[in-house]
Amino acid sequence: MKFRVLGSFGGDSPECRMTSFLINDRIAIDAGAITRALSIEEQKAVRHVIITHTHMDHTNTLPFLIENSFGTNEEPVAIYCTKRVLAGVRRHLFNNDTWPDFTRIPNHLYPSLRFAEIELERPFVIPCPGEADLEVVAIEVNHIVPTSGLLLRQGGSSVLFTSDTGPTERIWEVANAAPDLAAVITECSFPNRLQEVADVSLHLTPASLAGELAKLQRRVPVYLYHFKPPYVAELRAELAAGPLPLPFEELRQDATYTF
Repeated sequence: MKFRVLGSFGGDSPECRMTSFLINDRIAIDAGAITRALSIEEQKAVRHVIITHTHMDHTNTLPFLIENSFGTNEEPVAIYCTKRVLAGVRRHLFNNDTWPDFTRIPNHLYPSLRFAEIELERPFVIPCPGEADLEVVAIEVNHIVPTSGLLLRQGGSSVLFTSDTGPTERIWEVANAAPDLAAVITECSFPNRLQEVADVSLHLTPASLAGELAKLQRRVPVYLYHFKPPYVAELRAELAAGPLPLPFEELRQDATYTF
């Protein structure tokens, strides 16, 4: 699995792009910064987008991706999300007020995008021509809006992405049960002095992250994302002072990982 980090932050600044990952050049996980990180030609190759929740740092560039891909492929771009997330994407993005409804452009018979509703903990497959298909399992996590983490499996290894979450349980049970788990990607958004803000918004600090990682019984690499831009230096200092119960590293924007 080739895993490219298009954006790894929980907010926006010139140095910090919002959350977006690209698998094997064709499958995007969230859409905070797809069009900021990819050329137009690279955007046209993206045929599948999985949206974990509706917050703008995970959806911001989705409308522009569809527009930039308009008319370049016979098949529409497929957007995968759970029923409650799908309702929000339809209501707030492709509603003809915020942005045109590309499920009906150029017409309802030949749309530019299609929605695929996914069910929690029911695996589905995204085809990957020339290589093993990607199997995806959505797992509900504890965030302020309906949100799903993802277990991504391809070619005999899997990666767990928690998406945005406060303290949660089920996704760690799924991680511990995955025999081929190769890595975990989880969030850390606020420094410890803003623990109350993190608790209210259902995010993690270094202190609460330590409690979450204690639930992980597998010795696999742990990667952190979603630092809020105003606190990047503070978060890095607190995490370095640790200790967390497992080795970790910050997910590097623009890096490509192989799992």
